[in-house]
Amino acid sequence: MSVQSISRKDFIKNSSILIAAGTGILGPSSASAGDRSPNDLLKAKSAADKGFILKNVRLETGFDYEDDEVSHTKTDLFTVQVSDGKIKSILPNQPNSDAIDAKGLLMLPAFRDMHIHLDKTGYGLPWKANPSKRKTVKDMIAYEQQIIPELLKTSIPRTEKLIELMQSYGTNYARTHVNIDPTSGLDSLRHLEKALENKKDSFHAEIVAFPQHGIYYTKSEQLMKEAAKMDVDFIGGLDPYTIDGAIEKHMDLVVQLALDNNKGIDIHLHEAGESGMKTINYLIDKVVENPKLKGKTFISHSFALANLDDAKTEEIAEKLGNAKVGITSTIPFTRNVMPIPTLYKYGVDVMAGNDCIIDWWSTFGSGSILQKTNLSAQLYGYRNEFDLSRSLRLATHHVLPLDDKGNQVWPKAGDTADFVLIDASCSAEAVSRISPVKSLVHRGNIVY
Repeated sequence: MSVQSISRKDFIKNSSILIAAGTGILGPSSASAGDRSPNDLLKAKSAADKGFILKNVRLETGFDYEDDEVSHTKTDLFTVQVSDGKIKSILPNQPNSDAIDAKGLLMLPAFRDMHIHLDKTGYGLPWKANPSKRKTVKDMIAYEQQIIPELLKTSIPRTEKLIELMQSYGTNYARTHVNIDPTSGLDSLRHLEKALENKKDSFHAEIVAFPQHGIYYTKSEQLMKEAAKMDVDFIGGLDPYTIDGAIEKHMDLVVQLALDNNKGIDIHLHEAGESGMKTINYLIDKVVENPKLKGKTFISHSFALANLDDAKTEEIAEKLGNAKVGITSTIPFTRNVMPIPTLYKYGVDVMAGNDCIIDWWSTFGSGSILQKTNLSAQLYGYRNEFDLSRSLRLATHHVLPLDDKGNQVWPKAGDTADFVLIDASCSAEAVSRISPVKSLVHRGNIVY
């Protein structure tokens, strides 16, 4: 199969053909993929790992306006050269060149899931809905203590399968929380590290040491101290008042572990009432006291923010922005909607994640962060071309093809080659229609 004759179906479904096709521009061989020996295909993969060229790549180039409002996103076709894990050049399209044909698919930055539990998933196991009797976090802790020993036996391959699911939706980067608890000890962390090592050429993750069963409720303090010295990036926490019964004691340990071990902070905070707000304010104060934590501290969920009046929402958003404390949301679809637009207004770093993927906490996680972005657009009324295009930042952690004025800012030569090819005419359509991802490139490697 020559590169010119790759069908759209083959391009979408068979990355091995993509890799083999890349050899047409990297080496002298002109044999079809079907004629090549296994050794030829291995050589082709090696060549493609070093570089390849895509033609007929759709990139956003600017905005059209009507009555001072963005009415349309302009795009054009380009030839993109990838080499040594970087985007080497972006050239005028060469449709007749001997290159991999992107068939007019839209190139967007690869997606990032910034709150997920790769160590805990029912993906790969038989379907099982969640029983209604387990209603509180403490109920779930008791349940996990029962099931974790058996689940650990298969956690490595199931984590890898979950990563592959996320890759099929265009995600190549995640922030994953991992259980640090007396039931699993440090085994959940070790198993996660093994799975990530096995996927290191196609996926990257930063790790949060997460005391899912409380720090003092189940005596996890020593385990957290040990985990903090390991290859983790963030120190986690969990509902300090309702689980451990003391905001200050719980948060002081989290903050001290982060300072002593040069880590960031990312805590789970489901508490929606007064205790939730006290924890948020206490953490902000700690970050202000320790400026090295600015930009490295995040609060996941933060449901307490959804229960405030407008004035208090503005006040806490300004405090979060000034302290550079970020919020990671799963975009919950409940009566109380998270105030993400107000957080944006004050420069708060807002990230999004799937959280649970078909597990015993929730069976609704799909693995698609683009779906979460679509949900946010619906919740906050982002319907026009401009707002929908800006919404994409939840999926890419703020990397967008165009800036607010319509100037092209991504991709540029020298950028890391992390991107998706997606069946959409522009970012706005991709968000609105949750357009299908056809290919994922991670650091120059075609992985899906």
